[in-house]
Amino acid sequence: MSFYMSKYFVYIKYIAILKGWHGMEKEQFFEEYSTGDRRKTAGRTITETDFVVHAGHTGDFFPHHMDAEFCAASPFGQRIAHGTMTFAIGVGLTATQINPRAFTYGYERLRFPTPVHIGDTIHTVVTIGEMTPDPKRKGYGKVVEITETKKQDSSTVMYCEHVLLVEMKEATS
Repeated sequence: MSFYMSKYFVYIKYIAILKGWHGMEKEQFFEEYSTGDRRKTAGRTITETDFVVHAGHTGDFFPHHMDAEFCAASPFGQRIAHGTMTFAIGVGLTATQINPRAFTYGYERLRFPTPVHIGDTIHTVVTIGEMTPDPKRKGYGKVVEITETKKQDSSTVMYCEHVLLVEMKEATS
């Protein structure tokens, strides 16, 4: 394991201990993932505070997110969440376990097919999709997590593919 990975892991472990979180770590090598495996997160209700704080963080005060009168006359009839907020919260919900053998390579195919409104409760479903050895990094494979954030009516509000680089067992032998 590289120094960066171990330093990162130690930091996360330290925070977990401070917060009293247990069972966060799940060590898993590339070969131990299985296509089709699935997990579902807990839900989280979106609030007006989420809209305001996200607008302040990003500088995105477009009326679609902040102006109730403007939105009343829009096709959505009410304010819609920032896509970047939906992404951040949807992906953040999945951060319930740490795999010291994996790290994020990136996100692909990001879409927001249905709007999120204040009062919606969202959760995320992660399904293991494609798995391939990484041709650029010996001893690592790519695991694609199909990440779907849904709201209370089961409609998908965010879809993306989270690409992980995961250490192979042979790399540690």
